[in-house]
Amino acid sequence: MRAQDKAPVAEIAGHRLLIDGWLVEAQRTYDSLNPATGEVVGAAPDATVEQAESAVAAARRAFDTTSWATDRELRVRCLEQLYQALTEHKEELRELTIADVGAPRALTYGAQLEEPIQVVRYYADLLRRHPLTEDLGELEMRGQRHRRWVEMEAAGVVAAIIAYNYPNQLALAKLAPALAAGCTVVLKGAPDTPLVTLALGELIASHTDIPSGVVNIITSSEVAVGELFTTHPGVDVVTFTGSTATGRKIMAAASGTVKRVFLELGGKSAMVLLDDADFAAASMVASFIVCSHSGQGCAITSRLLVPRTQHDAVVEQIAAHLDRMVVGDPADPKTYMGPLISARQRDKVDGMVQRAVAAGATLVTGGRKVDPGFFYTPTLLSNVDPASEIAQDEVFGPVLSVIPYEDDDEAVRIANNSIYGLSGAVYSADEERAIAVARRIRTGTVSINGGSYFAPDAPFGGYKQSGIGREMGVPGLEEFMERKTFGAVVK
Repeated sequence: MRAQDKAPVAEIAGHRLLIDGWLVEAQRTYDSLNPATGEVVGAAPDATVEQAESAVAAARRAFDTTSWATDRELRVRCLEQLYQALTEHKEELRELTIADVGAPRALTYGAQLEEPIQVVRYYADLLRRHPLTEDLGELEMRGQRHRRWVEMEAAGVVAAIIAYNYPNQLALAKLAPALAAGCTVVLKGAPDTPLVTLALGELIASHTDIPSGVVNIITSSEVAVGELFTTHPGVDVVTFTGSTATGRKIMAAASGTVKRVFLELGGKSAMVLLDDADFAAASMVASFIVCSHSGQGCAITSRLLVPRTQHDAVVEQIAAHLDRMVVGDPADPKTYMGPLISARQRDKVDGMVQRAVAAGATLVTGGRKVDPGFFYTPTLLSNVDPASEIAQDEVFGPVLSVIPYEDDDEAVRIANNSIYGLSGAVYSADEERAIAVARRIRTGTVSINGGSYFAPDAPFGGYKQSGIGREMGVPGLEEFMERKTFGAVVK
């Protein structure tokens, strides 16, 4: 089916690729598993390198030969259509997200689905009002007046590669600003959560006026498909969300053609409880954060820094919270924490926990696999060495490491003792003191006393090896734009 046909989607299944305006049946497939049961949700199309090349060629043609990059009104209309389609089909998307991602139902009313839908609306509204030109005034030179100005224009063809943990958020936080900027896109869904991303392509094909080739959506289990995007001369920008290790490889591969690289990578964020904090309230927050989507979040505060005098009391409070955490079927509205994404990820998490205990950390609670599905019990480690593997490496599981410290200076040193710098949190009865400490922590985002920063208008990204660039907000739009400076002699 071709996008312009506007045939209604009877069922959002996520079983077809979107390439050059066509919904393409798979030449080959692989099974997408429900993480809560280990059973097959559906057959995902496994795109070949040749199909990936076709998608890039379509995006290149659409950018070079159509008015998409210059027709702001068309882009606004198409984003509004996409927002409407997502809104009208959100219940189908909700069920698919629960099954494909293992996301608890309650979370789909927030960051797993409904909040990402608002990202599309935000960029449609921003595109209406954002100035794409800047007047630099006149310059007197050699007896002549020169008028100067800057215009912002689309960066070109974007290859967007996303991770499995929040596929709706990651896809729309890349797709919406790229389209608003006038770029064309090839979006590659995560192999572990393919169906929900492909469903986005079905909605675009059936419910929007987005021209053929402007958006192409594929999934593939073949590593070579992702590698193609990083080296292909037809791709101008690579935006990637995933591990820092993979981000390094993308940077190296993209250097051959000097592509713009926009990376949102790993994190090992620290929550710092100052000595005047409300320890009971902060302990509860820390417990729920580390179990949100089973700890599969790059900004999760997986290190808890506590004054040494309060260490044991805080550990006791957190253990009680974790032991009461409602873990189970993500389709049940009462469930707070569901499964990990795969057996492979669960084994990784368990291995890190076991090595932490062997290295001297105390296993307070948790540390067990639970079947069926890929569940792992909420886990608390105390007296963790800040230089140990569990305190330095991203776990991506429901594991909280409690680290004692002596004073504010040591807390800041421990928080900054990481290759990452994505997020963090500070708790104190004195807000100004908390903000002062937060300003010393080298991260892209910080929560003060539980304050939320995450929204469509708020730039999100990290320092150090947590990435390059910012998603969302005005900076999220400008990541996909170039600035062209003009000068003209005034007659």
